[in-house]
Amino acid sequence: MLSAIAIVPATPVLVPELVGAAAAETGELRGAVIAAASALPPRWLAIGISPDDAEFGSDSAGTFAGYGVDVPVALGPGPAADPAELPLCALIAGWIRGRAQPQARVDVHTYAASNPVGEALDRGRALRARLDASSEPVGVLVVADGLHTLAPSAPGGHLPESVATQQDLDDALATGDVAALAELPEPVLGRVAYQVLAGLVWPGPGSARELYRGAPYGVGYFVGEWLP
Repeated sequence: MLSAIAIVPATPVLVPELVGAAAAETGELRGAVIAAASALPPRWLAIGISPDDAEFGSDSAGTFAGYGVDVPVALGPGPAADPAELPLCALIAGWIRGRAQPQARVDVHTYAASNPVGEALDRGRALRARLDASSEPVGVLVVADGLHTLAPSAPGGHLPESVATQQDLDDALATGDVAALAELPEPVLGRVAYQVLAGLVWPGPGSARELYRGAPYGVGYFVGEWLP
């Protein structure tokens, strides 16, 4: 049974050990992410982007060593498994779990960015049918970014026209506009994850609430809560 949805960014800047003294600059973002995830029930399904469609169970573990510091994370409580090669969205889901709800279990479903919109929506509908078949409350954690071209310092360079696209994305997430999510352009890094979310709750959530929006490093980050 789908219980609640938290929308968070897929960024290593959430992890203080990875950004050092700059951690204070992302404190507001980090606080919003922890608050959103804390409202989920103890069982989570995370949705994100990776090179290939894949699933990672709650017995998986990993590390941010590839991002500069060996910060271990796990997708479930109990003894940690040997670290595996996890995509960034799964590492972020595990890190959030450890800070917001250490007793929670999270299964991660990732989707290739090449998935067309129709397939992404279908994936979301299939996930919803799976959740509806379960009597256990399940929270969904959407781990995805917006555009990475919003400022001269952005990792993707600066494309001034992308600011309006990010505004449209933030507004759609803030209001639960799934039709707008279905029409997102390819430059949105988390496009497919957001479209899986749209399929999951189509024709829309019961309510939507924004906790944070911003682009501190030229990448669009949004944090919010949806209720079915």
